[in-house]
Amino acid sequence: MTEHRLSKKAWIVAVSMGYGHERAAYGLSDLAHEDEVIIANKYKGIPADDRQRWKKGRDMYETISRLQATPIVGRYIFEVMDRLQQIELFYPRRDLSDTTLQLRYTYRDIVKHGVCRDLIQRLAKHPLPLIATFFVAAFAAEYYNYPGDIYCVICDADISRTWAPLDPKRSRIKYFAPNGRVVERLKLYGVPEKNIFLTGFPLPRSLIGGPEASVLKQDLTRRLYNLDPHKIFLKRNEATLHHFLGPHHVPKRPHHPLTLTFTVGGAGAQRALGWEILASLRERIARHEIRFNLVAGVRHDVARYFRDAVKELRLQKELGTWVNVVHTETRPAYFDTFTRLLHTTDILWTKPSELSFYTGLGMPIIMAPPLGSQEDFNELWLKMIGGGIKQNDPRYTDEWLFDWVESGGLARAAWSGYIEAPTHGSYRIEEIISGRKYKLAKLPLIV
Repeated sequence: MTEHRLSKKAWIVAVSMGYGHERAAYGLSDLAHEDEVIIANKYKGIPADDRQRWKKGRDMYETISRLQATPIVGRYIFEVMDRLQQIELFYPRRDLSDTTLQLRYTYRDIVKHGVCRDLIQRLAKHPLPLIATFFVAAFAAEYYNYPGDIYCVICDADISRTWAPLDPKRSRIKYFAPNGRVVERLKLYGVPEKNIFLTGFPLPRSLIGGPEASVLKQDLTRRLYNLDPHKIFLKRNEATLHHFLGPHHVPKRPHHPLTLTFTVGGAGAQRALGWEILASLRERIARHEIRFNLVAGVRHDVARYFRDAVKELRLQKELGTWVNVVHTETRPAYFDTFTRLLHTTDILWTKPSELSFYTGLGMPIIMAPPLGSQEDFNELWLKMIGGGIKQNDPRYTDEWLFDWVESGGLARAAWSGYIEAPTHGSYRIEEIISGRKYKLAKLPLIV
């Protein structure tokens, strides 16, 4: 179906730091004024001081993320950084509104060093609703008296105190929460309930297909066919599947080969895991039993590493067909390419980052080890809703992965993700921004 032209647009502001914040912005790109997502740390005309301060923060984040795999010293350094953004235990429920060291440093950069001041002053000349996918831009907009409404998109299944402003009870920043735990967490941080909207994560509309989710249902039924070759799950749940998907969505034949997609984060950590998986699946790939996508994103070094793995494992003749190294020069091209890739992806293997929410597309997720406190909570959320499974020993992927497929277990995970995780976050956010109403089910407060 063709999406309608949105009657009301917004400034969509992200940061280039990992992929998570830009991925959320990509899901809202239909809302973006002049179809442009603004990157707060590298927009045209950004002051040199601002650019340098952002660069230092990003370089430190990526360096420490990669160091995490280094025994003893690397892990110690990573744990120190992670502790600064630690998420407190939720229970017992209590007031968690006291400020933290990281939050005070964030405001110091805004007040003392003018971080984002230039950007906010530019946007204030045309005060559309401002939707930030990173808290710094939202805090700066409020501090510099941005004249329009200010919204902040949360990109994880639980968040640290740093995401809420210094004085949350008096703040006018409104939040789009991806799940019920974030809703309740923001309340503990002192954010008024009227400023919190449970929307779900903004998944790309091209993977959904409108309020009826026509594209999602088509992709999901094709995926279920591949994930349940003996129809163990499909036969047992035939009535349920027909009720939710309709009998016309049941495929008669395979649409594409069984396809596994492995992706690394923006820092390029966990690339070695991709090599291990490829080595284990080598014979299966050569026999054309599975297609394997290795997503390097925009990192040349990771793409080169994966191509070296293909060469060393003597799979060159399968390159471009049964094994693919996915690499792009720019981040916008990466998000476009990755999104198209998901139409024919049956299993997504990734650390439990913001991609955890993609289980809502009916995507079973094999979880690589988490990097950081927020990913621990993403992993917990995925387990709770049944859309994700922790990876087994990657050296034996060719054994256990196919056991999971043959038993219909991954089909069950795909269905759980589709039923339990929100899918229409971008549409719910549009409703709030534009006033347009869709016929969407009310989200349960899943924690």
